Amino acid sequence: MIEIPGEFEQCTLAREGEKGAAWLARLPSLVDELLQRWGCVPDGAVLHGGVAVVVPVRSAIEGPAVLKVSFPHPGNVHEPDAFAAWQGRGAVRLYARDDARFAMLLERARTRTLAECGDPDEMVTVAGRISRRLAVPAPEGLPRQSARAGEWERRLVTDAEEFAGALPQRVVDAAAATVRELAFVQPEVLIHGDLHPRNILGAQREPWLAVDPKGYVGDPAWDGGTLLKSMGYVFIDADDPGKEVHRALGLFAEAAELEPERVRRWAQLHAVEAAYWARRHGFRVARGGPELDRITLLAGHLAEALTD
Repeated sequence: MIEIPGEFEQCTLAREGEKGAAWLARLPSLVDELLQRWGCVPDGAVLHGGVAVVVPVRSAIEGPAVLKVSFPHPGNVHEPDAFAAWQGRGAVRLYARDDARFAMLLERARTRTLAECGDPDEMVTVAGRISRRLAVPAPEGLPRQSARAGEWERRLVTDAEEFAGALPQRVVDAAAATVRELAFVQPEVLIHGDLHPRNILGAQREPWLAVDPKGYVGDPAWDGGTLLKSMGYVFIDADDPGKEVHRALGLFAEAAELEPERVRRWAQLHAVEAAYWARRHGFRVARGGPELDRITLLAGHLAEALTD
């Protein structure tokens, strides 16, 4: 049986409590059952993300692969649907799935992420090219981003009232206008939904392939904002973070073949949401203290810089 990484076990218990403990107790036998069913043997140390273990395996049919088993969560439901729709186009291939167990057998990529390349321009350019390839006609049954628009609007109102004065009114108004004008009616296009450099891995079949999609249907320009938030560490030490983020979004828009204005507007909304989220919850990398203050200040600065 596999050995569950200690860090993954601790994080799951802290986040999920008794349900997490029960799932972790079943996990080794569940992995063994899936290995037998799909004709695989372990082929390396067990890896993990935030909510899933990833077991490198060797498949009798597919060769090198990985078995991914996620903690059951609504955000993971449509991951295999996205992989199935892409069929290896810009993302790892799906070999087998067990939706009831939140398990997939996937093409094996390398462990090196795009975030490790060290070149911010390459990060946004590669992410843009991947985004363009993933933007295919949406299959039926996937969640629409437009269905979340009402929630986004209500949350903006609540945050602006609770944290009055945290952001200039014109910045909040611009974010609200983006929701009204872009969010309620969006293209019928499959998007990644969580596209950032750590979710793009080096591979053998292609230089880079996407992993961990949410499988949303909506505006591909929305993922430009996701990318922005994840790259805060790049902008935080820049002499002029606002100038750098504009340049980065321009590179992303060009590579993704998207309207720069749509990318900017979605990114501005993401930055506003991040500025409020920091005040309400903090972030996994900083729950409080000077580092959270620095990140909160950056989010507010970028939200202003991106406001037209």
